[in-house]
Amino acid sequence: MDRTVDAAPGIRLWAEERGPADAPPLLLIMGAQASGLGWPEEFTDLLATRHRVIRYDHRDTGRSTWAYDERPYPLAALAEDAVAVLDAFGAERAHVVGMSMGGTLAQLLVADRPERLRSATLIGTGALSATPWLRPDGTAVPVEDLPGPDPRLLELWSRPEPDDIGPEAELDRRVEHWRLLNGDRIPFDAAYFRALERGIVEHTGHHRAGTAHARADTAGLVRTERLARTDVPTLVVSAPAEPVYPLPHAQHLAQVIRGARLVEIPDMGHALPRPVHAPLAAAILAHTARAAAAR
Repeated sequence: MDRTVDAAPGIRLWAEERGPADAPPLLLIMGAQASGLGWPEEFTDLLATRHRVIRYDHRDTGRSTWAYDERPYPLAALAEDAVAVLDAFGAERAHVVGMSMGGTLAQLLVADRPERLRSATLIGTGALSATPWLRPDGTAVPVEDLPGPDPRLLELWSRPEPDDIGPEAELDRRVEHWRLLNGDRIPFDAAYFRALERGIVEHTGHHRAGTAHARADTAGLVRTERLARTDVPTLVVSAPAEPVYPLPHAQHLAQVIRGARLVEIPDMGHALPRPVHAPLAAAILAHTARAAAAR
């Protein structure tokens, strides 16, 4: 079942839910410029075996309002959008799973709105903390010295935004991006990602590429102290082939969030190809069950 959510003046979000109506709610938060349909159907259905799963389009993606140029906003406003979605679905407290920028937003919820969370799972993201990473030998590595994205991604991101190149050429461009995000361990299934993006284009109603989230103000996102004392049960997913936040970002994230657990999904990169669906869903479901038992 889908619906629209009035998140802020002039901002309406598309959202949907699936799974048993009486199951614990689980909110999926996608990455920058990514529609909620970036969470693949098969993966979402695995989570919906035990949860009322809610996914939604960020503003300036999918069927939600595209209005950044008229009404610019800070990136932190997207975390409040997530709370508005929970409110619209009557979810007083929910498990939250965030990927990439969605992991940034999930950390903001852990820090600023812990009363709304049953648990958090963070995938493919960096820590909102100024605390150094401690190597196994005890030496400290400043956050600014942690490794950055794969140079191939940096080169792709540095290219000028294309004019309207037509829907098929736009799909080619998106598949090229997914090829790099997928990492080098799981064989890349171009047809799978092309079908995923074709579905997103059909859902959105156009093939224009969005840029709003890359332009949004990112000032004031660090939450070092609040993450260090949180009581929200948090799972950090470690992806060995992660090209955006390569190791040891996941280990650092697990260190700076109080009580966080770390789980590795073999061969995973910064994408959700079919081979990671089952192990990633199993890890998330084990985490949410553990959090429920602890309560």
